[in-house]
Amino acid sequence: MKINFQKITKIALVLVYLVIVAGALVRMTGSGMGCPDWPKCFGYYIPPTHISELQWSPNHEFLKGQVIIKDEKLWVANETFTTGTEYDASKWEAYTKHDYAEFDPIETWVEYVNRLIGALAGVAVFAMAVLSIAAFRRTKTSIILLSWLAVFLMGFQGWLGATVVYSVLNPVKITVHMVVALGIAALILYILDKAKSLSENLPLLKQDTLFKTLLWVSLLLTLLQVVLGTQVRQFVDERVKMLGYENMNLVLDNPLVAFYVHRSFSFVVFGINLWLYLRNRKLSLGYAKTTWVMGLLFIEIASGVVMYYLDFPFGMQSVHLVTAAILFGIQFYMILESRRKSQ
Repeated sequence: MKINFQKITKIALVLVYLVIVAGALVRMTGSGMGCPDWPKCFGYYIPPTHISELQWSPNHEFLKGQVIIKDEKLWVANETFTTGTEYDASKWEAYTKHDYAEFDPIETWVEYVNRLIGALAGVAVFAMAVLSIAAFRRTKTSIILLSWLAVFLMGFQGWLGATVVYSVLNPVKITVHMVVALGIAALILYILDKAKSLSENLPLLKQDTLFKTLLWVSLLLTLLQVVLGTQVRQFVDERVKMLGYENMNLVLDNPLVAFYVHRSFSFVVFGINLWLYLRNRKLSLGYAKTTWVMGLLFIEIASGVVMYYLDFPFGMQSVHLVTAAILFGIQFYMILESRRKSQ
């Protein structure tokens, strides 16, 4: 049972990271409002593929809750009915969460896939919590509590996703949404590490107080960089909407202060992690993942340079964000490795 628990926990972790990847694709394609309602998409469990499905037409059956676009507004069917030859306003009520009423099939399906992966991740986390009861009710009840905490956070994350849509992509709510996703990934890593420690002889690592302190500093700096990067990304999105894709070279002509802080902090992050890498080698501490961290930092910095000097090539922003998320996870796991030996 404990082996099955570890398997489903790993699946949940992978799916949570796939949610982050899907979210990055949503941001890259500007698809955040591809589904203007939540949890359905234009009132459908499987979203429409053509604008005709969102327009009123005679002799057409609409189910309660389905949405049409009329007079540049969203209207929701207040009951299940079949239309007659003329539009009957009494059958419809205005959608009041926001006034965004546009349809793009690609954006809609990108956002729908994002939600679908999120739902699968939620199912996996719930299965992990259920299995935890059978696997650890007599040995490690803390794993059970942490697993159900992960379920709660997944529900909270779903609610945050709804508030992001209802706010029409409020920058602060997008940032909180991203930070919570990283928190869930960290929690699942912690659960996995605790479960593995009960059934496996995990590698013994040498202790070094300075190294452990620097690990925490590097993790917090990475989290700060993610927050700053999300703010910069929102600024870029707004500038692109205003200037158009043909003027990408003008996007950062007059950037936010956050952009300069984000760029300058990248040198600090690199320096701290280089220090960790060199100290690990010098003292033979055994942290093999410091090499992974340096590789990810190279990708992170290189993608940032490419975006700045080559006017944001398609897909590069997603590479930048996903790399940061993976970096955060590996740094957190190294903290778990260092903590493992101190117990």
